[in-house]
Amino acid sequence: MKIKLLLPILLIISIVGLSACGSTNKSGSASDGKSKSKVVNLMENAEIPTMDSKKGTDGVSFTAQNEVFEGLYYLDDNDQPKPGVAASAPEISKDKKVYTIKLRDNAKWSDGSAVTADDFVYAWRKVADPKTAAEYSVLFDGILLNGTDIINGKKKPEELGVEAVDKNTLKVTLEKPTPYFYSLLTFPTFYPQKEKYLEKQGEKYATSSKNMLYNGPFVMKDWTNTSKSWSYEKNPNYWDKKNIKVDKINLQVVKEPGAAVNLYNTGKLDRANLSGDYAKQKHSDKDYKTALEAFVYYLKFNQKLDGKTTDFQNENLRKAIALSVDKKEIVSTVLGNGSTPINGFVPAKFTFNPKTKEDFRKESGDHLVYNKKEAQSYFEKAKKELGKSTFQIELLGDDQEFSKKMTEYLQNQIESTLKGIKIKIKIVPYKSRLQLDQDQKYQLELTRWGPDYQDPMTFLANQITDNNYNRASYSNKEYDKLLKEASTTLATKPEERWNAMLKAEKVLLDDAGIAPIYQSGTAALQKPTLKGYTTHLFGPPTSYRSIEWSK
Repeated sequence: MKIKLLLPILLIISIVGLSACGSTNKSGSASDGKSKSKVVNLMENAEIPTMDSKKGTDGVSFTAQNEVFEGLYYLDDNDQPKPGVAASAPEISKDKKVYTIKLRDNAKWSDGSAVTADDFVYAWRKVADPKTAAEYSVLFDGILLNGTDIINGKKKPEELGVEAVDKNTLKVTLEKPTPYFYSLLTFPTFYPQKEKYLEKQGEKYATSSKNMLYNGPFVMKDWTNTSKSWSYEKNPNYWDKKNIKVDKINLQVVKEPGAAVNLYNTGKLDRANLSGDYAKQKHSDKDYKTALEAFVYYLKFNQKLDGKTTDFQNENLRKAIALSVDKKEIVSTVLGNGSTPINGFVPAKFTFNPKTKEDFRKESGDHLVYNKKEAQSYFEKAKKELGKSTFQIELLGDDQEFSKKMTEYLQNQIESTLKGIKIKIKIVPYKSRLQLDQDQKYQLELTRWGPDYQDPMTFLANQITDNNYNRASYSNKEYDKLLKEASTTLATKPEERWNAMLKAEKVLLDDAGIAPIYQSGTAALQKPTLKGYTTHLFGPPTSYRSIEWSK
């Protein structure tokens, strides 16, 4: 997930103040002044790039979609798949390639119509259709039957391995056994969409809250694709509405930590994300909470720009930059929010050896560890090989406060360690950075990846040659071969598959295909009366369905 990828905190305070709803009552929940409805006030770190589940690629979009749409399954508070639109767990064939899924009778859209198997067939075919240009069609590539050929324009979307047996029965056929497919069905790319409604809306679909149809715990209100505030209201047509404990959740975009703390202290936020100095200052506060996430931030090297190769095709230049960054200082000085340095691509405490239960991160070991002297040595080699002594490099970041500080720190680290490199920082809105990334219009980018499902492949697969997310940044035949084996011949051999993925990560980092920096943590102030705010290690980063007020 790109976190592709997202994070902490800004908004003009005058606008923020206007968007807060009501006052705080004695229980801690906000009142609308007319009733005893339970209202929660939360923040987001950036504007929502898209509400179209076919096109989402980032954590902000996935969190928003997760509140108002629902797939066959959803993740509970312990990251376990639970039946959503599905009535029960899938029936899986002996060869592990066919999933038959019964839908519940009472799953409905917000217009009162039933959610049917055809809604999944329509949505998934649209994702696979190359005309949609969905980056996350990569989740169908080599997984759903005919997915690869459809994405490459060799077969029609109608040939995708998904079929509506009847109104309430969905049959999914895989290209090969896929160990993580069950958890993958919780991901937003696999959400349903109602064909008649989308066709009627045309280009207006998902451009505002009025141009969407919902089937999740909440419905969205007062949102357009440029909104800095919006709300979620309890969906009266949701099949499990009795277990949704709040009536309304107000969201506002807050990018500056100081603004977030101010809003929290004045009762206009019930949870405030923290970073940097504010995270360190509030560490002993009774409302302070922190948790380690499974998002990995890294530098992405673009090896081909505007059809021409770049200096980053030189391995020694990539290694020089990767080794020049003091990761420990970054997490302690710049972030201070529970993030940890990472010397790999697959995060810690995320996936474990199927036999020994060893953490992937620990078993793989450390790669590209900060080393100033080695960085300088690689840089000297790069200068000789490239026949130049100076380099002008543009570093792409976005307008989130932490990103601005991070790019400034990286600029200082690289320039002070590698004499001859000049870093020019380019800061754009969060949504614009995602678009520049998709269009491959950058040289060096600070980005992140978040897991779509609980398996090392969710990280490693996005560096396979020429996939939708990696069209110009990295290519290695051995790497591709190892991951192909892990997805095919070794798919039913858990230990051998695991070892192939360990080897693949080593190849990627020995090449300095990317430069890992840190595994993110979250720090926040949260009202003690606010319960059930759930974060996930994979899939949509956050869920509000379990939120409730406790006196």
